[in-house]
Amino acid sequence: MDIRSVDLETIWKIRQEVMYPAEELNYVQLPDDGSGRHLGLYAGDVLVSIVSLFERGDDLQFRKFATLTREQGKGYGSDLLQYVMDLGVAEGRKSIWCNARVAASGFYEKFGMYTTGGTWWTKDIEFVKMEKQFN
Repeated sequence: MDIRSVDLETIWKIRQEVMYPAEELNYVQLPDDGSGRHLGLYAGDVLVSIVSLFERGDDLQFRKFATLTREQGKGYGSDLLQYVMDLGVAEGRKSIWCNARVAASGFYEKFGMYTTGGTWWTKDIEFVKMEKQFN
């Protein structure tokens, strides 16, 4: 497993391809992308999973977590999320959180994350905030 920084143009391309293929590239660009850390997991020479990290005080938020469709179900996303969780602990963060698609909430629960608050809809997709406290 090789996890390293990824440039924004590559991040945006994969975000669009996996998450919002019907949208223009600018739809997946976040206003604070310039201040985030963008990581990718490589299988050999192929970038297969990405995530963007943002410091929120003592907490760490991850956003736009995506694995190439043809590579899903192979454990790459799990490996990348575990890496991010371990990074949060190593950096002394109090918690980690994300705005998750409700359909993916079971995946995040496997990592000890839980829902907080109600759900909301964006572009016909239902979301919920999920977090995990670190000790």
